[in-house]
Amino acid sequence: MRDKHFVAEHRGGLLPMRDHRLLTRWAADCAEHILEAVWTNEKDRRPFQAVEQARAWSRGENRVGDCQKAAVAAHAAARACKDPAAIAAARCAGHAVATAHMADHCFGVGYALRAAGLAGMDVEKERAWQKKHLPRQIRNLVLSGEEHRRALGRTIEFRGATTVNRRVSKKTEQQPRPRRRRAPARQ
Repeated sequence: MRDKHFVAEHRGGLLPMRDHRLLTRWAADCAEHILEAVWTNEKDRRPFQAVEQARAWSRGENRVGDCQKAAVAAHAAARACKDPAAIAAARCAGHAVATAHMADHCFGVGYALRAAGLAGMDVEKERAWQKKHLPRQIRNLVLSGEEHRRALGRTIEFRGATTVNRRVSKKTEQQPRPRRRRAPARQ
């Protein structure tokens, strides 16, 4: 079940629009910070464009649909990448802009930590940067949300040379379902 603190008021949750916009701006700041450090493909600007769309939404200048398209584009840029650090940074940008649609996507800033670790940067320094730039008005919301997600096993962590995307649920503890093969197309 989703944390109601990260569901917009107009959708029956507890999150005021002002805080939703602050979450989106903060996530965009975190994404831009790591993109500037690890993104090397000057021809593909989709992750940076996603950050700009997120910022525009946080100012009330565009619609959620624009942000959703930008999120898809940022994730497509990640899939087109070969560098693991750049992939994680593009995913961070995709989640940042998706925060406009679902506020709990702001926790995708964990991908910035993953990118930092994969790039050989100091992960704790990146985490400290994120917390330093967290707006005072949403600080308690984000920190309590992180604790809630950690308790559920929904975190993005960096551990040494490997990264762990932990998502524990009753479904994942069961045997994985076999993949269905598609039937050949009829002619």
